[in-house]
Amino acid sequence: MATNPPNNSTVTSTPLSKDDSNFVMEAAKGGMMEVQAGQLAQQNAQSQRVKDFGGMMVTDHTKANDELRSYASGHGITLPDSLPASEMKHMNAMKSMKGKAFDKHYVSMMVDDHQKDVAKFKKASENCNDAQLKTWASNTLPTLQKHLDSIQAIKKGM
Repeated sequence: MATNPPNNSTVTSTPLSKDDSNFVMEAAKGGMMEVQAGQLAQQNAQSQRVKDFGGMMVTDHTKANDELRSYASGHGITLPDSLPASEMKHMNAMKSMKGKAFDKHYVSMMVDDHQKDVAKFKKASENCNDAQLKTWASNTLPTLQKHLDSIQAIKKGM
C-alpha cells in the first residue's frame, strides 16, 4: 500500500540524508533487477515453482517500485529508469540460460539477493532519518522475508 507524502511544506524543505538517499537508490535498482529477473524466470525456468516465484517477484516488486517512485518524486529524487551496465550484462547472460541451468542460477541468485535485501531493509527500518522512508522500509520488510523463505524452500527442494 503506497503511503502518501506529508503535506507539501515538509516534502521539499527537508533533504534526505546521504544514507537515506543511498538506500532509495539501492532499493530502486534492486527492485528493477527483481522484476526483470522474475520476468526471465517466467520465460526460461523449467520448474513451475521457479516460474511461480518469478511471477511473485514481478508482482510484489512492481508494487514496491511504484511506491518508492511515488515517494522519490515527492522528495525531488529522480530514480534510474534502467539497470547499471553491470546488472544489464548479467540479465543479458541470464537470457541465454534455459531449464535446469537457469533454475539453479536464478534460485542461487535470489537466495543471495534476498538475504542482502532483508538485511538492508531491516537496517533502514531502524535507522532511516526520514519517517516516511522508514515506514516504507518497515512495511516492505515482511514481503522480502516471505520471498527469502520461499526461495530457500525452493532451493531445498531442488
